[in-house]
Amino acid sequence: MNFKPVTILAILLVGLFSGCQNQKEEKVFDWNNATVYFLLTDRFHNGNPDNDVNFGRGDDAKELRQFMGGDIQGITQKVKEGYFNDLGVDALWFSPVHEQIHGSVNEGQGETYAFHGYWIRDWTSMEPNFGTREDLAELVSVAHENNIRIMLDIIINHTGPVTEKDPVWPSDWVRTEPQCTYQDYESTVFCTLVENLPDIRTESEEDVELPKALRDKWEKEGRLQQELDELDAFFERTGYPRAPKYYIIKWITDFIREFGIDGFRVDTVKHVEADVWTILAKEAKIAFNEWKENNQEAIQEDQEFFMLAETYNYNINNGRMFSFGEKEVDYFAHGFDSQINFGFKYDANSHYEKLFSTYDSLLHAGLKDYTVMNYVSSHDDSHPFDKERKRTFESATKLMLTPGQVQIYYGDEIARPLQIEGALGDVNLRSKMDWEDNSHEELRTHWQKLGKFRQRHLAVGAGKHQKISDAPYTFARTYNKKDFEDKVVIALDVSGKEATIKVAPYFEDGAVLNEAYSNQEVKVKDGHVLIKGHQGIILLEKR
Repeated sequence: MNFKPVTILAILLVGLFSGCQNQKEEKVFDWNNATVYFLLTDRFHNGNPDNDVNFGRGDDAKELRQFMGGDIQGITQKVKEGYFNDLGVDALWFSPVHEQIHGSVNEGQGETYAFHGYWIRDWTSMEPNFGTREDLAELVSVAHENNIRIMLDIIINHTGPVTEKDPVWPSDWVRTEPQCTYQDYESTVFCTLVENLPDIRTESEEDVELPKALRDKWEKEGRLQQELDELDAFFERTGYPRAPKYYIIKWITDFIREFGIDGFRVDTVKHVEADVWTILAKEAKIAFNEWKENNQEAIQEDQEFFMLAETYNYNINNGRMFSFGEKEVDYFAHGFDSQINFGFKYDANSHYEKLFSTYDSLLHAGLKDYTVMNYVSSHDDSHPFDKERKRTFESATKLMLTPGQVQIYYGDEIARPLQIEGALGDVNLRSKMDWEDNSHEELRTHWQKLGKFRQRHLAVGAGKHQKISDAPYTFARTYNKKDFEDKVVIALDVSGKEATIKVAPYFEDGAVLNEAYSNQEVKVKDGHVLIKGHQGIILLEKR
């Protein structure tokens, strides 16, 4: 069934008792309620056409498998325009920024360049197609000025594929076989994800020399001695052996120290030993605290560094543990604050109450103090919730109101197609953002109003859920943490021009409420409100 706004009536009622006069001015934030916008840099917006071609990369790849011009400057432009603030976005997550392999590979579906950012050649360099260090610094600064945090997408599991332009790393750094079969823990961790994707020997504690190709590159760029001196200082401070994982952890956490990155989205988590993530989390927090000490004027709030895990096929219904069959691992105990929830696309087919109450129970019991990130589409999930984009309003309503974090994948808000004629494989999910498409403004407005309201009220994603009534379906969310209290009442699928909604005991008689969807005023009487909906959805908050 396609739930459009005319069939959805949502009433969200909020009372704030934090001692503040205006919550909007306070901009209270909790990662457990975060709305994160995820984009592929190359596919989002081209802010600087001068960096579109580098290293002789051509346009000889198959449909959607070449670089197409999107860059960090393009993201910054959209931050400045208020695009993300209009959606209620709390954090930006974009594809890895490190220098990618220079050549292309044939994955069986045509020649492919590293436009997606996951084929790293040098962890210390920026990919010039995406931009410069100055571009990244500006993006972080402008985002922070707009109360938006930055999550860097990072990889430790593998290098980029081997091509004529990109030699394999030394054998004490990587393995090139066997290929993973995913039958158990060993065949998931000590192997290459796919053919020709060298796997970093993250289990090693043995000293290794820097790859000659990397030293030669740095020398040519005039920074070899600087890099060597920084490595000496890192290993002297930490006492770690000069094993591959520690080099990469040093290189990755340097981005926190230099730019003030607020969090990591960590790729291919289950393919690396869990202890590696514990070390990464420790070093990331040290780097983040150093940056805050040196940039106190830029601090938005008292938050710790945030770590999100992409543990492929992790499902919230499994609680804290991820099963390999013969072995289970608790990645929350190894530095992660949240994991991407691959189960939402299935659970979202349930009725609202089953979906909401189940997630509430799981988050506030076994996952207490942690959370999950829900999504309806992504860059590598070939079976999203609404692949044909026929349930777009339902997607927005269920995602934005389900307990937990939210990931908006670029174009969800305008129904960007997920099936492209002539495209094969995952690139169907990775088409360009069409900034000229104005045919879905009603849908984008729906996302914006839900997103802004969710951003203002921590109870929506991080609060405790309680059903109030079945007809109309009404529930409450309450949040109380660090002397900040937020109360929300929501009603869905309310029919008729006017509806009587029970709000007691969450709202007191006589309270004057603002209906944020259409900017109308309503008053609570006898524990209820009588309200006329506009486009089927009503958002109420205390004036």
